[in-house]
Amino acid sequence: MASDYDVVIVGGGMVGASLAACLSACYKDVACKVLIIESFALNDSSAEVGYQPSFDARATALSYGSQQIYQGMGLWQRIAEHVTPIKNVHVSDRGRFGSVWMDSATEGLPALGYVADNKWLGAVLLEALYADATIEFACPATVVDASVDAAGAQVSFTRDGEVVMVSTELLVVADGAQSGMRAKLGIGARRTDYRHAAMVCNVQAQKPHQHVAYERFTDNGPLAFLPLGESASSRLSSLVWTRSPDDAERLAAAPEAEFNAELQCEFGFRLGRIERSGQRFCYPLSLIEAQEQVRPHVIVMGNAAHSLHPVAGQGYNLALRAVLNLVDHLRAARAVGQSLGAIEVLNNYLAAQRGDQRNTIAFSHLTATVFVNDGFAIGLGRDLGLLSLDLLPPLKSLLVRQAAGLAPGVLL
Repeated sequence: MASDYDVVIVGGGMVGASLAACLSACYKDVACKVLIIESFALNDSSAEVGYQPSFDARATALSYGSQQIYQGMGLWQRIAEHVTPIKNVHVSDRGRFGSVWMDSATEGLPALGYVADNKWLGAVLLEALYADATIEFACPATVVDASVDAAGAQVSFTRDGEVVMVSTELLVVADGAQSGMRAKLGIGARRTDYRHAAMVCNVQAQKPHQHVAYERFTDNGPLAFLPLGESASSRLSSLVWTRSPDDAERLAAAPEAEFNAELQCEFGFRLGRIERSGQRFCYPLSLIEAQEQVRPHVIVMGNAAHSLHPVAGQGYNLALRAVLNLVDHLRAARAVGQSLGAIEVLNNYLAAQRGDQRNTIAFSHLTATVFVNDGFAIGLGRDLGLLSLDLLPPLKSLLVRQAAGLAPGVLL
């Protein structure tokens, strides 16, 4: 039985859209028919009629390795119109002596990473997808059910009050950490509660960021300042601040002056006085790992497969490397006439991805647990570790390349 689509992607967020864009870029010689099912309406108007940055825009840190992936997809030139390079990273431990300085030039890189406005990145991805006639959209639409047999996967969804059923060689589950599609397929997830919450907002400081990102560890939890604004003279940063759930709730509702004062106390005066803070978003933190990532004709990706602590900024970059890895395996399968959903193809993909997943999840989890513990012994060991990094260039280089998405075993 012929399938309606080669690939059906449930979830039109940045991971699902990046997968579709990668399929579009890599299948120019052979048509690959793709359907994206998304519960929210999608709109790419910001890319078409001119981007206007918002002070309250959410942002994503892209590693240098992710920049290379988007460049290979032919999208980076467009994305780069509105990104902020991270030239240096300063890591410090409040009230202690440990610190480390990471420099992109030392590693021979133009930048360690880039900060992109989520709205702009999403708009560029959709702009590319709308230009490809082999990619279709069902949105807003709600998935009703899914099933799998030897021929492929079948997905039913409601759109405009009607129930539609489609078949596909490969069903991609990419609808986020609280994935409804994962649950419908009976795929469980392991959850490790970090007992912390993250607050995200943009802040304006007295001094320009000079393309430096700051990671600051405190007794109350880590915080990060990511530079925003293409110019080094910009004074905007994207803040990710981890606190206990009660503290996060209190600070999320606090008056701006009170919020700024407490943030100033935790971060210090590296950027001078904090003059302004924007709309605050708050969410609980957990490590979520799907108990299965592949089945015949089914693959789980992005936050639906593994949702990480934001302290190391690794989650989205790991997902993007998985996108490239999967598309490479699908191209190889298509070349020899294999079904894109054949379990041998998907198992080969997962085997190639396992090392990167294991290392990145372990790195993120260790950072999240060690650097939120305020015990004396842990704190001393933490500072000695940071000091060692600064005194041992090979070790620091390995950490820098991990952060940049270029560590050994990372697929590029």
